[in-house]
Amino acid sequence: MWFTDKFQFLEKKNKNGGIEMVKDRISGTVMMSAEEAESSRKGLHTLDKLYNMAINGLPTSKPADKMGMEYLQKYNGDQKKAADVLIRNQVTKCTTTGFLTGLGGFITLPITIPADLASSMYIQVRMIAAIAYIGGYSLHDDAVKTMIYATLLRIDLGNVLKQVGVKAANKAALAGLKKLPGKVLVAINQKLGFRFITKFGQKGIINLGKGIPCVGGILNGGINLAETKLIAKDAVKAFLTPATIDYIH
Repeated sequence: MWFTDKFQFLEKKNKNGGIEMVKDRISGTVMMSAEEAESSRKGLHTLDKLYNMAINGLPTSKPADKMGMEYLQKYNGDQKKAADVLIRNQVTKCTTTGFLTGLGGFITLPITIPADLASSMYIQVRMIAAIAYIGGYSLHDDAVKTMIYATLLRIDLGNVLKQVGVKAANKAALAGLKKLPGKVLVAINQKLGFRFITKFGQKGIINLGKGIPCVGGILNGGINLAETKLIAKDAVKAFLTPATIDYIH
């Protein structure tokens, strides 16, 4: 069970231990069907795996905080310049087929998605986390992690907060997230997990039943370039001041 200001959510298990539904314990309103709850669980598990890989690093890539630190040191603590150059380099990696293919062998996720997409999402999560580090945030802070997930998915957290019963402005800031109880962040993360599955499921490029990235070059370089730049812009808005950098314009 988890709580928010408005709802008390209760997961009802079936005889096999699976989630039958998620409902508001007070009103009895069903918040998620069994299928939605399972999708949410797998989506959140996937986000958690990507995040853990980003902050711990892979054999071929440094942890996000170490990467952020190196850029800060290189540019003498200039956050704007460090983020600017970091984004340039990460955007290039996201559109370099050879680099994406090389990462794919190290990435195993709870769902099946094309290897180049898995690699691209790893780079994007790591980039956001490094920007957060450059902005002075701890990558072990649950609120920071939630904001990183929302930034990856390009979701307005203000709307998500309203869905879980928390009054919020249309644009939720990280400072507001830090004031929420941990169980509210759990509810928000469940919503983000479900959104992850629906976002990519609608495009027909994920399989919930397997866990090894499959081979396939389904990513369009131009689309991936544009998406990564937008994600970077959102990350700068979330974690740095001022909220723009030259490269995004």
